[in-house]
Parts: sequence; C-alpha cells; structure tokens
Amino acid sequence: MTNDTEAPNGKGSDSGPLWSAKRSQSPIIGTAIHDGRHVRPGVRSLSALSEAERLREEDPFTAFLIGDLPNQIVFHRSRFEIDLNRRRDEAVYLRAEQAWGLKLWKDDLPQSEHAKSLMIHDDYYAMLRCFLEGVERNHGEFVLLDVHSYNHRRADPDTLTDPDQAPDVNIGTFSMDRGRWAHVVDPLMDHFRSFKAGSKPLDVRENIAFQGKGEQTRFVHEHFPETGCAIAIEFKKIFMDEWTGQPDKAVLRELREAISAAVPLLERSLGRHP
Repeated sequence: MTNDTEAPNGKGSDSGPLWSAKRSQSPIIGTAIHDGRHVRPGVRSLSALSEAERLREEDPFTAFLIGDLPNQIVFHRSRFEIDLNRRRDEAVYLRAEQAWGLKLWKDDLPQSEHAKSLMIHDDYYAMLRCFLEGVERNHGEFVLLDVHSYNHRRADPDTLTDPDQAPDVNIGTFSMDRGRWAHVVDPLMDHFRSFKAGSKPLDVRENIAFQGKGEQTRFVHEHFPETGCAIAIEFKKIFMDEWTGQPDKAVLRELREAISAAVPLLERSLGRHP
C-alpha cells in the first residue's frame, strides 16, 4: 500500500503484482479495483491507446482514498488489461462500444492474451471470496466499500456535466437488498454529507450517475446475501484534473478522511437490523 498521491505510469511486467491485500480485525473493507495503471507487455504492445487516454478512464488515487481503512484490496492492473467490475464475458474490452468509443487495438487481441486476462479475473474473484469468508467467519457481517471515480468534463476540459446528473458522491445500491441494509447505507450517506471538499459540502446522492451495477457488488450480494453489504461509491473527479491527471492533494486528503471516519459508524451499524 502507498500513501502517495502520484499516479504511477502504466509500464509493468508479467511478474508484477496483480493486487495487494491488507487484512485487519474489522468488518469494514475498502477496494480500489480500477486504480491500477500497469498493463502487461503482451497487451501493451497491441494497445492503440496512449497512457493519457487510459488514465482518463481509470480511477487514479482511489487506492489513496481507501488508504486508512482497516481492510484493503487494491488491483494494480489497468482495466484496459482486465476489468474486474464487468462480468467475465465482457471483462476484456474488444470493441469500441465496450470502452467509451475508444479505438482499443492496433490488431486483434490474440486468443492467448485474452485467455490470460480472463484467468486474472477468475483468480481475483477466487481470492475475494476467500478473503470475505474470513471476515464473515470472524465478524458475522461485513461492509465492502467498492470505491471508484468518474469523469465530469467528458466532452472537453471546460464543459461540465450537468450537476443534476453528477453528484460529488454517488452511492450505488442496485444489486443489494436495499431494505435489509438501509440501516447501513442511510447513515453512511448522511456521514458523507457532513464533510466538505474545499469549502463546499459534498453533494451525496443515490443511483444518479451510476446505479452500482458492477460485477464486484453483484458478486458479494450473490455469495453473501445475508451477511455482506457491498456499496458502490463513485467519487466525481473533483480531486483531480481528469484531462491532465494532476491531483488536488488537499481535496484528496479531505475525501480520504471522510472515508476513514466512516469506519466507527459502519462498525456500529452492523448487527442493528430493524
């Protein structure tokens, strides 16, 4: 884990780490599965994308945001190698319509490289299930904060997305039993609203820009339907310039504090079913 607020470059090797995991004695877990920038050489040599193009659609600094949580999982490979938040049959981007209209490949991706990427998807979810079973065994229930970020100047650096459709913090709850976990989700949203980014209170809303339909939250709710509350959290990229990649370190620290300060609240909320 690193506390650095600098995004690494995308150069990596096949022997580099796929993910980092930190386990502690708490039922609160944070994940940053789109933070990764590395792309293995066999994929990178075929990619038609520049590092800057990849960075725009990755979630840099999300590992930093969860850096004070007691349990952490950070994926180090780029979503352009394998997207862990898509179901297996769509987890490798092959066509422009799967990836924001981007021209992805100089030539067709060989089946051998496709298969290598899918093995990473399989291995990650095998690891995640084992990790969560351990937390469940120790605590009975758990909360997984599935942290992501999203662009709000997509057209160009000067054109903002309509703020009505772009909250600072988007809470995605599509795949959960919302009634079962309301005693966790509602206090968490109120908690985030009590924090500011700069001088502005955070705008926190549910299922606006995204609905939480990603594979990881779906996986948690399928395999841990009674004990696992997975909350998809999308931070608008108010903490960086999404076109240059330059971070706003002050805002990053404020958001990190908002996340870490939620841990006692979430721990108290667990087990309090109505």
